[in-house]
Amino acid sequence: MIINDTTLRDGEQAPFVAFNTEEKIAIASALYLAGADELEVGIPAMGGKEQADIKEILALDLPLRIMSWNRATMRDLEASLACGLKAVDLSIPVSDILIDAKFKGDKNRLLRNLEEVLHVSAQEGIFACIGGEDSSRADLGFIKEVMALGHSLGAHRFRYCDTVGIMRPHQIFEHISYLTSLNLLDIEMHTHNDFGMATANAISGLEAGAKSVNTTVIGLGERAGNASFEQVLMSLAHLFGEQRTIDSDALRHLVLLVEKASKQTISSTMPIVGKNIFSHESGIHVNGMIKHEKAYEAFSPQSVGMKRSYPIGKHSGSATLLFHLRAMGYEPENDIIHKMLPQVRQIVTERKKVLNKKELKALFLASKAC
Repeated sequence: MIINDTTLRDGEQAPFVAFNTEEKIAIASALYLAGADELEVGIPAMGGKEQADIKEILALDLPLRIMSWNRATMRDLEASLACGLKAVDLSIPVSDILIDAKFKGDKNRLLRNLEEVLHVSAQEGIFACIGGEDSSRADLGFIKEVMALGHSLGAHRFRYCDTVGIMRPHQIFEHISYLTSLNLLDIEMHTHNDFGMATANAISGLEAGAKSVNTTVIGLGERAGNASFEQVLMSLAHLFGEQRTIDSDALRHLVLLVEKASKQTISSTMPIVGKNIFSHESGIHVNGMIKHEKAYEAFSPQSVGMKRSYPIGKHSGSATLLFHLRAMGYEPENDIIHKMLPQVRQIVTERKKVLNKKELKALFLASKAC
């Protein structure tokens, strides 16, 4: 399955986000090293500076498809061709709501525009993806008509866009199953996270037969964001069993790079990359993890460039205290550990902060002296 990452296009469209040229080059290179299969890198119609940045990315000569985003107009396509791009997404609204807003309800004019740009893209030998904006609110019959037109004119892919993030995984599965059964164009998933289902919907689309999926690093994007690159990447490797070599250092570098460049803060509990997702405080969990490192983890922290920790908190049990004290060279008796546990819980509850190792050591020595 193909990960077409759009951090440098849709990701940058997130409010308050803007990447400079150096950041774009660094992110593109990092995406390749972290396992992206294709990149969507910008909108040439924005003007000279955007075109110059796209040319800089093309000059990297990365061994993967580089794509631009365009409205299905000759002006936009010509801007992409001027950059030297060999792959384009040609976006058209497909829901009645957006066709009314952008074309005053004139579907014939919309289809004529698409036909014109597809003729030219075919003549130029360009890989063309038709971007179905607002597919999730569109009539499937009209999407079929668009896909049939695209197929007849040499398009390669149809992008199913859940533009406002309203779909549920089961609905996605039904829609994509139908569209793939038409055998007209490969389907690419483009999902938004307004109800927190972007990655789930993207994965459901792949299960239904889609060949490609749009992602952004740390789920960056408009409103609540898009399907997360790192979540999709790890899902393909671990849940689908794809033979993907994931460079944990490259993945961690990419995540931190985008976090810094976008000035967005990653939640401590964000899947795959949150700093606390390999922290085990519950006594039952720590006891299990000490006995077997897969007891309460679906994948290792090392696989994503992270480390495991056992914070000393309110829910810690004897296993946690023993783990840390033994690491310091002590072999405490059970009665001392049992005496310390309520003290640890009281301290943490009152100050709402876990104990560090020095504090644990001091508490142990005081308990032992008593």
